[in-house]
Amino acid sequence: MFGIGIPELIIILVIILIIFGAGKLPEIGAGLGKGIRNFKKATLESDSEPEKQEKIDHKENKKDA
Repeated sequence: MFGIGIPELIIILVIILIIFGAGKLPEIGAGLGKGIRNFKKATLESDSEPEKQEKIDHKENKKDA
C-alpha cells in the first residue's frame, strides 16, 4: 500500500485530528467522499463519450442513406 504502514497512518490521523479537531472530521470526510464520487462519475462519463459519439454518427449515417 504505497509503502505506508499502520504506524505511519496512525501518525497522519493524529496530525489531522490536531489540525482540524474532532468536530470538523465528519465534514472533511463527507467533502472528500463527494469529491471522489464526482471524479469517478466524470471519468466514467468521459470513457463513454466515444461510444455515444459513435452511436450518434451511426444514426446520422443511416439518415443520409
